[in-house]
Amino acid sequence: MTDALKVLKLKRICEIESGTFGVLFFEDIPFCLTVERRWFSNKKGESCIPAGEYICKPFDSQKFGATWEVTEVPGRDAILFHKGNVQDDSHGCIIVAEKFGVLNNQTAILSSGEAFSEFLEKVRGEKTFKLVVVSI
Repeated sequence: MTDALKVLKLKRICEIESGTFGVLFFEDIPFCLTVERRWFSNKKGESCIPAGEYICKPFDSQKFGATWEVTEVPGRDAILFHKGNVQDDSHGCIIVAEKFGVLNNQTAILSSGEAFSEFLEKVRGEKTFKLVVVSI
């Protein structure tokens, strides 16, 4: 008997000039907010990833430390979950935080450190998990 993969669901709720904003769910319960780059035809480093299902694996980033990588994205790699506040903090990655706010006159997400810790706690002890991305 094999253990079922944990599933996290990223539901994108809006795309505006300041980025693509979403809510991350675990077991159908929302637990943090996200910001990604706006859709730009899946262009590496400049676009959010396409809606779909992906496998996430642990990743030791030189810049961000221990985190998770979203794998199996067509034509893309090094898509990580990490801390940040605005879409410019992401080069195609998924930024997590606790609340909406404004930084430098643009819509942002805030309290990223707390959200990232909660994200890591949700997937602690896992070898992989499934990410389901649903666009608006």
